[in-house]
Amino acid sequence: MDRRTGSDDKELEKRDALLLDGLRAALNGEEHRLFRVGKRDGLFAGRGGLPGEAAELALRENLLEHTRTETERGADIEWVRITPAGTEYLYNHDSPRAVLGEMRDMLRQAASGVPVWQDGMLKSLEKLASHITTEMTAYMAKLDSLAMRVEEALRRADVSPELAASLQTVIPWGLEALAYLDRRKAGGATAACPLPELFAALRNKFPTLTIRDFHDGLKRLADNQAIRLAEYAGGGAIPQPEYAMMQAGKLWYTATR
Repeated sequence: MDRRTGSDDKELEKRDALLLDGLRAALNGEEHRLFRVGKRDGLFAGRGGLPGEAAELALRENLLEHTRTETERGADIEWVRITPAGTEYLYNHDSPRAVLGEMRDMLRQAASGVPVWQDGMLKSLEKLASHITTEMTAYMAKLDSLAMRVEEALRRADVSPELAASLQTVIPWGLEALAYLDRRKAGGATAACPLPELFAALRNKFPTLTIRDFHDGLKRLADNQAIRLAEYAGGGAIPQPEYAMMQAGKLWYTATR
């Protein structure tokens, strides 16, 4: 039981699933309604029950942050956007790498439990000892083979993005920028990363980074085809326009790998 909510394990699993669904939706777009309003989409179905708990958890853990509040027909409508911490949370809990990691742990538990199970079976079914031993040997061989494949997949998932040494010297945060974009994509993002989000993620590790240096570095990365920059795709005014870049007569606002 969760002492804060009184929910059992199954309810917590459902709440966490709703949280991941909401963060996945938040990855695609600059900002979103926190709750569904009528037929208009929101990250969570409503304020009550498990959807409300998931939304509260996302805000409390700084996975989502408020951007503005609208008043419509006497009701307040909250708008939010995903934070770098939210992107990292989604990557760690919902990416292919996270799933593979859980699978690896299950395989290890299964492998360690098989000998005990096999010993009990042999004592109860001595006449079938030879057959069981043969079957379990084949089963263990399959487990070992699958474990090796999982380990290889995890090693590939952990490969760091490449960046020329000359660029790393002039853009000390370049590798982290590429890694964040990769983690974001692995977490399920289909839309390009807004520059304000990328800047906020980098400032967590490079607190002295300025917007000017950020823009200069992005231009170098784009010129070397390490990233792709794109214009603002949303309607209306650009949110946080101070992060947008004017280049070649265009206003760049998002980055992708």
